[in-house]
Amino acid sequence: MASAVAEKTGSSTTGPHGAVELPSALITSYNLEVRDDEGFVGDKASRGAFMAHLEALRRHLKRAGDDPLKGPTKEIGKKQLDALLEGDAGEAALVLSAVEDFAQSFAFVIRRFARLKSWAAVERIVVGGGFRESRVGELAIARAAIILRTDGRDIDLVPISHHPDEAGLVGSAHLAPKWIFEAYDSLVAVDIGGSNIRAGIVELRQQKAPDLSKARVWKSELWRHADDEPSRDQAIARLGEMLNEQIRNASKEGLRVAPFIGVGCPGLIQADGAIDRGAQNLPGNWESSRFNLVDSIRKLVPEIGEHQTEVVMHNDAVIQGLSELPSMQDVEHWAVLTIGTGLGNASFRNQPKKKGKS
Repeated sequence: MASAVAEKTGSSTTGPHGAVELPSALITSYNLEVRDDEGFVGDKASRGAFMAHLEALRRHLKRAGDDPLKGPTKEIGKKQLDALLEGDAGEAALVLSAVEDFAQSFAFVIRRFARLKSWAAVERIVVGGGFRESRVGELAIARAAIILRTDGRDIDLVPISHHPDEAGLVGSAHLAPKWIFEAYDSLVAVDIGGSNIRAGIVELRQQKAPDLSKARVWKSELWRHADDEPSRDQAIARLGEMLNEQIRNASKEGLRVAPFIGVGCPGLIQADGAIDRGAQNLPGNWESSRFNLVDSIRKLVPEIGEHQTEVVMHNDAVIQGLSELPSMQDVEHWAVLTIGTGLGNASFRNQPKKKGKS
């Protein structure tokens, strides 16, 4: 039986949350649920998928007593994997074999996305997420790019240029309303993931680059909620503490923090800030009709600098992608894939540049 591919996207959303039409880009799809006979195609290109490849290789080697690694595969972290590449030849070869297997799977996933209408014209794919941060991740991305090229597919595959931890915050600057850039030099951003929550201050640095290409994270705090296993309400309360602490510190240092919070969150984001689906890896039920993340954040941070706080939320992969917007002006259609607990996705089409004076 032929594989079935289901394409679902938030393209009907008109904002303010989950908006698909932004001043500089149109979001042609995000949070796509691509399936085949084995389930979600994106599951083949998550960090867990890489570890599964490594574990399968180790099982084969253990039968012959040749496994060079010690301890359970699930306890091997990114830094340890990178270190193995520089060590014993057998250990390095094993990790590189897992890189090859994962790269083949990743290339397969990209081919499946490319069959969708919203991805058919994509010229470049930016790869973000925590897995990209490691040397192993970089090698897997580069190898997948070679596989696609030798396949005859004219798609650039490039690692996200910001540090993955910062891209999910910096991208929020592209969601901010125009008035913010006229009176403030920084804003507050949140990146919510399946394992971590990060909150920080983004310096806009428009005097260096009006297109926000020089925007950067001033300071941020990371909480690995997966270790603490909190309830949803406990997670939201902790997020409120993180936000207020970041705002206090920035104000003390003289930053003019805008009364604006940009939020990146997994899932399909509705115009009212509700999360339709895709937030299953977060602690508790974030998709409940009785819960609204935007309203919860407003209650925790009602004002910034004596002005009422405005909160805008979008999908976390969309926001990581938006951090690359200034670098994507030489192509019309582009996309982002974020490799982490799952595989986030979004595709974009740049808005036509206005003629005449800017």
